[in-house]
Amino acid sequence: MGILGLFALAMVVFASYAGLEGRLGRTDRRIARVERKLDLILGHLGIQENEPELEQVAALARDGRKIQAIKAYREFTGVGLKEAKDAVERME
Repeated sequence: MGILGLFALAMVVFASYAGLEGRLGRTDRRIARVERKLDLILGHLGIQENEPELEQVAALARDGRKIQAIKAYREFTGVGLKEAKDAVERME
């Protein structure tokens, strides 16, 4: 197989990973867009999500403890760092 074969194999693996990463990024963006639209609809209808854990997160955000709010949001929901940060910023 030699060095050229290993290089070709590495390029195939890299291309596969890049393609997968791109699709996951697009999916994340689509989900975020849907969540924003849903938030707008709920706001327009005057409907509030009343989850006790999120009340604590909102209180931390209001008190200026953004990092603690993001950590708590991640613990309660299991989302990633970016999603938690965006959610906490919407609460502020």
